[in-house]
Amino acid sequence: MSNEKTFDPFFGFNQLSEMWDKQVNGLLYNLANNEEFVRTAGFGLNSYSFYLERLRKNQEQIAALMNIPTKKDVANAAKLSIQTEEKIDILEEQIWKLQDTVSSITKENSGMFEEVVNIVMQMKNEFQKMSKEVAETQKMNADLQELRKEIERDLIEIRREKQKKEPEKKQDKELVLTGINK
Repeated sequence: MSNEKTFDPFFGFNQLSEMWDKQVNGLLYNLANNEEFVRTAGFGLNSYSFYLERLRKNQEQIAALMNIPTKKDVANAAKLSIQTEEKIDILEEQIWKLQDTVSSITKENSGMFEEVVNIVMQMKNEFQKMSKEVAETQKMNADLQELRKEIERDLIEIRREKQKKEPEKKQDKELVLTGINK
């Protein structure tokens, strides 16, 4: 029993297909070597392509009259649709880049604006300090002017007193010379 072989249907099918393949290949090889067959096949292909082209042209004319799209029209529309999608994708990428650029510029501008505000605030504070210092300087200048005037008045009074005392001194000198004491 172990020597018995089981029936394999694929083995038979495989052998049959190999035989048919060899026979068809041999037939095609013999026909391809035959000049007459090649000429006849060429003539048949030429007439077939001629009639196929005429049929295509007639279909296009009838479709144009009936306002029906042809395969060519559908292919052109599909091509335009694909090109449009590609252009839209490119435009989307450019818009995204512009948005990124605008957002980065906005961030930079806001940072610069904050710096400008800080500088303006510092300048304002400095201006206020300077105005206080100028006011104090003006007050000090006014005080100095008053002191100067007082000093000048005092000096004038001292000069007057000196002038008054000088005649007395002269008198005293004269008295001293004469020997009279007061």
